[in-house]
Formats: sequence, structure tokens, C-alpha cells
Amino acid sequence: MARTKAQLIEAVEIAEELKRRARMGLRDTYFPDEGPLRRELYAKHCDFFKGGEKFRERCMISANRVGKTAMGAYEVSYHLTGNYPEWWTGRRFNRPTSGWCAGDTSKTVRDIIQYKLLGKVGDYGTGMIPGSYIVKTTPKHGLPDAVDTVYVKHFTDGVEDGVSECGLKSYDQRREAFQGTEKDYIWMDEEPPEAIFTECLLRTMTTNGLILCTFTPLMGVSDVVMSFMPHLGHEGVIGEGVEVTPNKLLVMATWDDCPHLSKSEKEAMWSSIPAYQREARSKGIPSLGSGAVWKFSEERIKCEPFEIPEYWPKAYALDVGWNNTAALWGAWDRSCDTVYVWNEYKQAEAEPATHVQSIKARGDWIPGVIDPAARGRAQRDGVVLLDEYVGMGLDLDLADNSVETGLFKVEQRFAKGTLKVFSTCRGFFEENRLYSRDDKGKVKKVNDHLCDCLRYLIMSGMARAVHELEALDSYEPREHRGQNATTGY
Repeated sequence: MARTKAQLIEAVEIAEELKRRARMGLRDTYFPDEGPLRRELYAKHCDFFKGGEKFRERCMISANRVGKTAMGAYEVSYHLTGNYPEWWTGRRFNRPTSGWCAGDTSKTVRDIIQYKLLGKVGDYGTGMIPGSYIVKTTPKHGLPDAVDTVYVKHFTDGVEDGVSECGLKSYDQRREAFQGTEKDYIWMDEEPPEAIFTECLLRTMTTNGLILCTFTPLMGVSDVVMSFMPHLGHEGVIGEGVEVTPNKLLVMATWDDCPHLSKSEKEAMWSSIPAYQREARSKGIPSLGSGAVWKFSEERIKCEPFEIPEYWPKAYALDVGWNNTAALWGAWDRSCDTVYVWNEYKQAEAEPATHVQSIKARGDWIPGVIDPAARGRAQRDGVVLLDEYVGMGLDLDLADNSVETGLFKVEQRFAKGTLKVFSTCRGFFEENRLYSRDDKGKVKKVNDHLCDCLRYLIMSGMARAVHELEALDSYEPREHRGQNATTGY
């Protein structure tokens, strides 16, 4: 049956209205139960949301293109409107809120943050904040089409209970622009200067408000980065969210954490990024530039684990202390003079007996070298650590602690490809990402226990290496082993 003209017009109007509503519901397409953007595929983003319930300060330090800005706008939109989804496990506000969103310049705030929140100029409501909730916006003077403040209807338990407001600010307004009123949340997209970050902490202190930071660390090991990464050597920093302090959460995300990036896209981006920025832009690892101790990408020094032949000699290096005790194990392929670091251990605030048990579990026949400072250091009761460890059955000798010579020998092996680290040694790679020199050229003595172990291992540890038959005296005596002419091992 043919439709009348009126019916056709009505059908067109309905279709247009459905398109408009779909356009106004951008937020609903993110992190749903099903579909290509479903929550289970974006675990890091959901870790960030969940952290809001416990942590006042949260930071996602991540690669480019992982959706961190969309993630920040997504959370802010719910704090403005109050109609949180059923699955939301983060902080909820049961009243209208007052907050700020900030970026590096007024122009980038307009083009990125404002666009994510409101949508295109002239079509507000097509961003993360649904159009039906927007009460009004006020203009920012001096920049065309820029918004200063957005006002949004707030609902608690489905009942409208007031209007939330959110101001859009930029770091180029300087610290003084961030003084004054208290805020329920402040979202900083792109890394803020330390002075502005501190000011924002003060603005949210009395309200127990939220600090949200989302950025790629292109400014290197800055004070703000280090405030979220003081324990970079601990297991899991590139894994799940890490509790830095009881009030502070760090989440890191790489290209591999985002299924919307195809292999070809990642390859194209990698080839177009300057080499010194690749770690930061693909993994969120702060770029150390000329300050890095060993200037090699992880891909160059990393290898996948394999079963080590039983005839390869093994040894380990041990760095001891109450704050952290660490060890690295190496295996030596004599045929090509290549050392493989195949295991690691790192534990804080534990007694020597605990460390010894873990060390022996890797092979109680494997000899090692120990930080020579252990010869004069006591962990408890005045007992010298070296004597204590030897007394509990470890075969230990003092390591060669020549710092610059050791660093150079490690660097040479990395450069020649004769030193590889199993990808499972995550603690080492996490330390190495911030293993750097200060402006005077001295190595920074912060979270470097496994890096010290690598130096000990290459300088003197592998010279003690044996395989299990040698250790059990059922093979040729150690003094009859031929030394490698290059390494002296």
C-alpha cells in the first residue's frame, strides 16, 4: 500500500530525529557491554575509572592514540550529569559538581577537550555530554568559538537536583588562573607544569576532590611524572594499575592495550615517529633522551624466553639492602659469547632467610657475586650481610663494583647483541626505563637495584659461571675450563 505524502514526510522526520538522537548519544557508544568498544577489551581504561573510588589522584601515563582523552571526557561527563551507568565502580557524586578541565594552550583546549566534551561548534551535544543535559555555555574572550564554562543538568537517582558547572582552562594562563575556588574534580589532559599541578591539588584538598591526569610523557622524567613513578622498579608498573601511595594511582597503557589500533596502523606510526620518542609515544615510557644510561630500545635488548641448555654455565648477581634486595641470573652461550639474563628477583623489607630461599629456588648450585658493600653492611643485630648469606648456604664472592667500566661493558654487549634480557624480567625493564644520569653526568641512585645487578653480572658474575654438572664436581674441574679470549670468563 502506497504511503501518502504526509506519511513520507513523517517517516523522513522520524529518521532525522533518530539520527539526531544517535548523534547526541556518543557517550553510550563507549565501554558498553557488547561491541568493539566493550569494557572487557579496555581493561586499563576501566582500571582508571575504578580507581576513582579509592584514590584521590589518578594518572594515565600512556602511549598516543590509546583513547586517554576520550576516557577523561567520558568520566567528566558523568560527574557533570550524575547519571552513572550501572557498571560504574568509580567515584559517584550525588549532587551537582564544580570542576575544571585543562590542557596546555587555549587553542588545544578548544580543539581537543572542548570538542570531546561538547562536539562540533554549532552542534553542541554531539560530544560526551548529551545535548539534552546542556543548559548553556559561556564564551571565552580572545579566542573564537572557545567555551569558558559549560553548565549541565545534574541528576541523582534519576531526579534532577541542580546544575553542574565545568570551566575550561589552559596552562598558558599560568598558575594564578588556577587559584581560588574549591573544585570537586580537575582533569588535566596533557602533562601540567609542576606549579599548576600543585595548585590543582590544593583546589581539591578540602573537598576530597579528584585529580585526573591523562598524558603521553614527552617532557621526559619531570617532577610530575616522578610523583606518579617513584617505584618504577616494582613488578607490574606496566601491567595493572599501581598504587603509588594510598591516595595516588598510576595506570600505564601501550598500543597493545588498545584493540582499535591495527597492526598496520601501529607499524605506520612507529616508522614515522623520531627514534628518541618511540618509547614514549608507543608505550608511555618517559623519554630520557641523552640522559639515558643505556641508549637502546627495549626491542633491541629483549628476547622471548626459551629453555636454556643444561650445558650453558649460569651465575647470578645480588644487590642487598632492607629497602630492596635484588638479583639477576645470567646464562652464557659460549658458542657465540652471548649472555642471556633469564630470571630476576626483587623484594623489599624482608629478612635474609626469605631472600635466600627465593635465590636457591632458581638453582642452589648456581654461584653468585654480591654487592661489595655487603661486606660492611648489617641488616640487623650487627651481623655482616655477606657472612649471613654465605652462612645460609649461598656460594658468593664479591662483585667488581667499577661503575663506569661496568656500565661501558654492558653497553658494549648491548651494542654487539651479545647481551639479551628475557622479556619476562619485567622488573629490570621497569628500572631501566628511568635509569638515567643527572645534569652533571652522574648516574641517579634511584630504583636501580636490578641495573646494578646487571653491571655486577657482566663485570664479574659470569666469570664464576658453571653449569650444574660442574657445580656437582661430576665434570671437569673449574680450573680446566677454557676462558673466552674476549670476555675472560
